[in-house]
Amino acid sequence: MPSRTPARQPNIMVIISDDHGYADRSILGVQDDVSTPALDRLARQGASYGNAYVTAPICSPSRAGLAAGSYQQRWGARWFTDSEICPPEVPTMAELLRAEGYATGYFGKVHYGTEHHGDRGTPPRHGYDESFYGLAGESMGRLNYLHHSQDAVQEYGDAAFPMAVQPLWNGEEPQELEGFLTDTIGERTRAFVADHADKPFLATVAFNAVHNFCWQLPAEELEKRGLPAYEDWNPGASEYIDWYDGAISPHLENGRAYYLAQLELMDQQIGLILDQLDELGLAEDTMVIYLTDNGGSTCNYGVNAPLRGTKYTLGEGGVRVPFLLRWPGHVPEGVTRSGLTSSMDILPTALAAAGADPAVYAHCDGLDLLAAADDSTQCHETLHWDCGWQWSVRRGDWKLRWVEPGSPVADAIRDVEHADPGSGYFLCNLAADPGETSNLYDAEATVAAELTALHEQWVAGLSAG
Repeated sequence: MPSRTPARQPNIMVIISDDHGYADRSILGVQDDVSTPALDRLARQGASYGNAYVTAPICSPSRAGLAAGSYQQRWGARWFTDSEICPPEVPTMAELLRAEGYATGYFGKVHYGTEHHGDRGTPPRHGYDESFYGLAGESMGRLNYLHHSQDAVQEYGDAAFPMAVQPLWNGEEPQELEGFLTDTIGERTRAFVADHADKPFLATVAFNAVHNFCWQLPAEELEKRGLPAYEDWNPGASEYIDWYDGAISPHLENGRAYYLAQLELMDQQIGLILDQLDELGLAEDTMVIYLTDNGGSTCNYGVNAPLRGTKYTLGEGGVRVPFLLRWPGHVPEGVTRSGLTSSMDILPTALAAAGADPAVYAHCDGLDLLAAADDSTQCHETLHWDCGWQWSVRRGDWKLRWVEPGSPVADAIRDVEHADPGSGYFLCNLAADPGETSNLYDAEATVAAELTALHEQWVAGLSAG
């Protein structure tokens, strides 16, 4: 294993997608309809983390935990209803790296909670020097793929909010965009990299792909793929909830094809970013990390096989995610790590690579992924999740989860998103049962009691801390 001491502080690039299905990478060979050559390239040239998790099965609390390198429950962020980015006394990765001399840029979707212009949740207010972004918390958690302007707001009328067509932001200034957002996120990222090629940088690239509604594709892409156009919601034609049910799985015709188109177009932009790093001679000086914000959304035709569960749930399919890390000369090529890994680990890994004093990030719940050459020491013994109405804990191969019986949130997810969070306790051994098919709660009562006590101790520690 080469020395970890870099000739210079490495660039850090964190690429975050939205609702990407666990099985939907072509290198895995699970789904034969998927083509992701850029993500496959990252996997071949770096490390794949097979037991990598985010801190929540939905985007807002998950993104908050990633930004701070800590369990977001420490400041009360558990679900859509109470999630915000960390408070000012908890530093973000961007703030910490900027203090180490990094140029910082954010490009894409923002959704830590209900942030509005000027709030801490906007990139200029939590450590980013340059930014181009949309506030998805102002539009039901999504950004339109094609339209962002005042004219679009007027044209869409009552549909402007759910269809997410409000203008974007360039730093502190509003910016309109009538064009394909995925391409623009990639273009703005590459412009930032070119401008800062001579100085260490942090680039956070947050694609809104492949969040619904994936039919919002450029006309030429629809024509090339032989896909019909599909109309956004028209308030005069139906009630939104009825229209929405027809616009998601299993009712949306061509739904999987729209999803795959968005995935391929995002992958193309990632490939262009990797090409640019090669062309500028920055590849060996750049740590590139890819992950998605939560498990794939089956209502949007993502596939999480062989995992059980989906976005919104604490089944493996809701929180275990694709996680790739490439840093030539510091991370072996084509390896797979099996230790328990978390999105919280990105911050300490980046700060350690930057040569920061470990005291700067000692408060984090994450670990430096590169502190050991293999899985033997540097991985989590236990990981926890807590959404209020559902919680889970994984220790080694054992995983226990609980869903409040009769929870109105769980009922709403079943009714609206066609996903079943379950009910009550569920215990499994993931080594023997990766698909979480058999509930061992009664048969392994001692293990269940140990994991319950472990989780209760964790919750108490959050309150104490």
